[in-house]
Amino acid sequence: MLRTLFIYLSGAGWAQRLVRNWKFAQKMAARFVAGETLDEAVEVIRQLNDQGFNVTLDHLGENVTNREGALAAREEVLQIMERIDREKLRSGVSVKLSQIGLVLDEEFCLDNLHEILTNAQALGLYVRIDMEDSSLTEKTLRCYYRCLEAGFGETVGIVIQTYLYRSEEDIQRILSESGTVRLCKGAYKEPASVAFPRKKDVDDNFDQLARNLLDKAAETDREISRDGIHPPIPALATHDEERIRLASAYAERIHLPKHKMEFQMLFGIRFDLQKRLVAEGYPVRIYVPYGEEWYPYFTRRLAERPANLWFFISNYLKG
Repeated sequence: MLRTLFIYLSGAGWAQRLVRNWKFAQKMAARFVAGETLDEAVEVIRQLNDQGFNVTLDHLGENVTNREGALAAREEVLQIMERIDREKLRSGVSVKLSQIGLVLDEEFCLDNLHEILTNAQALGLYVRIDMEDSSLTEKTLRCYYRCLEAGFGETVGIVIQTYLYRSEEDIQRILSESGTVRLCKGAYKEPASVAFPRKKDVDDNFDQLARNLLDKAAETDREISRDGIHPPIPALATHDEERIRLASAYAERIHLPKHKMEFQMLFGIRFDLQKRLVAEGYPVRIYVPYGEEWYPYFTRRLAERPANLWFFISNYLKG
């Protein structure tokens, strides 16, 4: 019930206008968002790198409805990559395609994406195409496959959500084309016609698809790069300790070296678990968002875990 409510609120314009001007909400969002400026985000990346973490940096924003906004978002990504390269940060970049024009025109979006990837390729950086709600899944994957065909396979990866029925088939194709996958459960409210309604089924699918990715990793030479920028084939994005336990146990069973897989987690959530995995020798990448458009991201984090909501309420009651 709460999850449904917060997912609704994440897309409600009236709620966004109200909460974004609420000083307490801004303070609480800072737990999950590395500031509103690139300078603030860079400082967070430095701190995480110093603690042994790799990073994926994301400039928040989605569903841009005009070309000027999409071009501005593209330019922001280009500036991010130049800053990462100049300061030698162990970070890649995450891009939502609806931010660079996917809801306007697919070819326009693809042109923007190709410019981003061309720049990333020249700098030796890595871009992860984020996955949005199911209405954009097919278009997003179509753009990704075209990028692979264009020769960007070492530069770009994709996100697959295990609550979608189609994900096993999608991963089979991605692996057949030597792609790389960030596997997550999914954070949008989806109808039962396209997504598993039960958490257990989502978890079971995560476990199976993680095994598929780990098996593929065992068959190839791809591993995390020495500089921590280019990930291995499987990036398992979860804070669920049971999912992590099962994935790491399976990797040990098939004798997969730790540097041929990585765990990914969100900035501000389960730092204790993040540190433990690094101490155990696993590559761990932290997804670090920043920007003024923090509201939808913040409310989806509240929807995902009751602990996040309790953190919010308890701090409010403390004054």
